[in-house]
Amino acid sequence: MARNILIIEDDAEILRVLETVLTFHDFEVTGLDRTDDIIGAVKAYNPDLVLTDYMLPGLNGGRICQLIKGNEDTRHIPVILISAYHEQAIALVNFGYDAFVPKPFDINRLVKTINRFLN
Repeated sequence: MARNILIIEDDAEILRVLETVLTFHDFEVTGLDRTDDIIGAVKAYNPDLVLTDYMLPGLNGGRICQLIKGNEDTRHIPVILISAYHEQAIALVNFGYDAFVPKPFDINRLVKTINRFLN
């Protein structure tokens, strides 16, 4: 059974690459370029994992993590934060993300990190 990943990434090229690569690795992928209602999006798409950029219009990745992890119905969902702002994102560990992958990311490392949570 395919595992569902919700990606939130505002860079269209990065989103396209992530969707293509993760689909190749047998994941069902839904990509959004932004969200102002992450709990609504999680309920609509029912992901097994959320992969989010940090710098986003609307809710940033840190706030997305806080909202997912702060909600009783969604806190079990792993959240992976990706960002080019390495030091800032690492310092924001209190947002509750489960893993951090720096941009530019190594796609094999990213897939390995995702599989660690979904297998």
